[in-house]
Amino acid sequence: MPRYSYFGKSLTGESRSGALEAKNKQDLAKILRQEGCILVSAVSDEEVASKNKFNFSIPFLNKVPLKEKIMLARNLRVMVMAGISLPKSLSILAGQSKSKKLRRALLKISQEIIEGKTFSGSLYSYPHIFSELFCSMIKVGEESGTMEESLKVLTTQMEREYELKSKIKSAMIYPAFILATMFLIGILMLVVVVPRLSETFVELGITLPLTTRIIIGTGNFLARFWYIIPVVLLGLVFLTRFLMSTNQGKRAFNKLSLKVPIIRLLTKQLNSAYTVRTLSSLISAGIPIVRSLEITAGTLTNVFYKEAILEVAEQVKKGFKLSRALKPYENIYPTLVIQMMEVGEETGETAGVLGKLADFFEEEVSNATKNLSVVIEPALMLLIGAIVGFFAISIIQPIYSMMSAIK
Repeated sequence: MPRYSYFGKSLTGESRSGALEAKNKQDLAKILRQEGCILVSAVSDEEVASKNKFNFSIPFLNKVPLKEKIMLARNLRVMVMAGISLPKSLSILAGQSKSKKLRRALLKISQEIIEGKTFSGSLYSYPHIFSELFCSMIKVGEESGTMEESLKVLTTQMEREYELKSKIKSAMIYPAFILATMFLIGILMLVVVVPRLSETFVELGITLPLTTRIIIGTGNFLARFWYIIPVVLLGLVFLTRFLMSTNQGKRAFNKLSLKVPIIRLLTKQLNSAYTVRTLSSLISAGIPIVRSLEITAGTLTNVFYKEAILEVAEQVKKGFKLSRALKPYENIYPTLVIQMMEVGEETGETAGVLGKLADFFEEEVSNATKNLSVVIEPALMLLIGAIVGFFAISIIQPIYSMMSAIK
């Protein structure tokens, strides 16, 4: 069933917002009516996806950067502490935002709050900008009167996420630079150097070995149809993006990340860190454990972890302990996660234990990314050596044969 983000009013006039699964909007209105709430507006995940389905903008440029949302939460907390009203705070922050999409959303939300809509209810209307975690933390702050504390927890959560992503990106900059440089040099040699050598070989009438003929053929083709290179590169980018947007493509990529020896450990540590950090933040904010698990599942990008946490939520709903519900997933979650959750349940300090566990896994991810660059560097050297050797042998071999014939 589709999932709807909704905004409604109770019979007493109180605002209510959230997310529910229903067959359609009529069914959603019926469910809410039974709970004493009148549906005002609703948007399904499918409707949001369909709006973005044919968005062929350059990848990642149309998204609101995580850093922008961190600055929003951090500055909004300061303004709330200073006693500035929400509509005015959001208008001020909209003027400071570098993202046009976020700026437009903040101005619209500010207007909706003036018209009587709740802050969290307005946020739910922008699922492509504000995650369910963001919306839920704001909703808790509104309902409990602890907006300042909720924003503090939310800021910390996003800062830790940003740090993890930054460490992984930093570890991949060097390998990516080397591969890109090697690719450009290879294309330059094929387009400029190889065609000139082929003319020399033709004039001398030398019988060329297979590898040399392959290189010369490729070089001559690219020299004539060089404009195909950027087209193919762009095609690969869009094809990868399209495949990653499908369930089959995402599952295949996520499965591969859990199978490749070097990447497997990093994937487990990274997803474990995201899971326990998000759970810790949500539980400490007072959100019920089942709802916390559902929100956590929405923040995970790996489909196998997402499905595991959703199934754990169903088991907890039936009365199982969190540690016991997670035990069948020891193949993707380290045993330490399950053991520490059990300790947290026994001591009644689940949020605190998960917070410390998150610190541990984040440190492990940091160490793993450092080791990853150390492992990749010699592998790149071997790859570059093999490619250079192949080129050298293919070009030198006919020249050597020619010199031997002269002797």
